[in-house]
Amino acid sequence: MATTLDVSRAELALVVMYLNKAEARDKLCRAIQYGSKFLSGGQPGTAQNVDKSTSLARKVFRLFKFVNDLHGLISPVPKGTPLPLVLLGKSKNALLSTFLFLDQIVWLGRSGIYKNKERAELLGRISLFCWMGSSVCTTLVEIGEIGRLSSSMKKIEKGLKNGNKYQDEEYRAKLKKSNERSLALIKSAMDIVVAAGLLQLAPKKITPRVTGAFGFITSVISCYQLLPTRPKIKTP
Repeated sequence: MATTLDVSRAELALVVMYLNKAEARDKLCRAIQYGSKFLSGGQPGTAQNVDKSTSLARKVFRLFKFVNDLHGLISPVPKGTPLPLVLLGKSKNALLSTFLFLDQIVWLGRSGIYKNKERAELLGRISLFCWMGSSVCTTLVEIGEIGRLSSSMKKIEKGLKNGNKYQDEEYRAKLKKSNERSLALIKSAMDIVVAAGLLQLAPKKITPRVTGAFGFITSVISCYQLLPTRPKIKTP
């Protein structure tokens, strides 16, 4: 039987494992960034300074991260995936990879290494449009995949007839995937609003405070998605 100390060690090990991930640290900083944006409401002050400094710091975490989506772009897709979903998925990879690549130039500009500020700002705006486009693609992919899972789950229900569907391992696995994709759908849809806010496409409706609120929520969702699986510990 595990002692309280064993449980504490296991929990602390999970925290260490979580914080060792560069992606997790990036999302935690993202939560701070957008939380500060919400508090500042676009007004000068301490909160806005935290927003700007955290935004710049996060770009370091994303150096060369564009390679990940570049790899996803050229990787084969699972068999049986409908062509529209394949094209949307590859478009997402291409747009996100472009966003992350251009974001490095923005970082160089804001750090003072790249001297052409006007071009850096232009590339920064283009990169945000790429991120917005990738979020749209992700949203459509998630909708399509949730539809496929729903259809598959209905077939399992019919096959079980009078059996308890929640006792079927395959059904539970698909239900878990469906819930995960539903959460990803909410995040990607909200990120479209965040991108529109950063681009100031509708400044009267999507204010800095709205952008901050949506960004903070999607950051929390991202942090949750990165949580490691908790091991089962027998307690006395």
